[in-house]
Amino acid sequence: QSIGRLLGECALAGDVFLLSGELGAGKTCLTQGILWGLGGDEYARSPTFVLICEYPARLTLYHMDLYRLDSLDEIIDLGLDDYFFGEGVCVVEWAEKGLDAFDGEHIRVSIEHAGGESRTLMFSSNSTRYSNMLSALREMVLACGSMSEFELPNGEAQ
Repeated sequence: QSIGRLLGECALAGDVFLLSGELGAGKTCLTQGILWGLGGDEYARSPTFVLICEYPARLTLYHMDLYRLDSLDEIIDLGLDDYFFGEGVCVVEWAEKGLDAFDGEHIRVSIEHAGGESRTLMFSSNSTRYSNMLSALREMVLACGSMSEFELPNGEAQ
């Protein structure tokens, strides 16, 4: 949630976060942090059965879940572009199921279990704006001084 909160604080209208990871990896937990970083006070819940949840905050958060969708055509038929190119922030869980549908700028976050309650987060970006966001995130994490919670190897935000 701490990393998510930092991402939410840095987020701008139109930002898209594509999350991937196994069941229980922490995708919804990261989304919760993003929501709180945006100033929302609700608890994010997994939208597995409703596909999209909307949360009011400094910028509206659109929380999407592709887990139950079986094909790229189903994902495209949802018309997610209306959200991606809108004035809110989009977080997509199980994004790996529809990567070909996300051709705009975005940041990918892959979450893996690292034993116990620890997680490894790997970030990648397809734009300068998100590369700058990741650099700022790295600086904020380093300023926290708690490297036991955040491991950041040189050149890669994790």
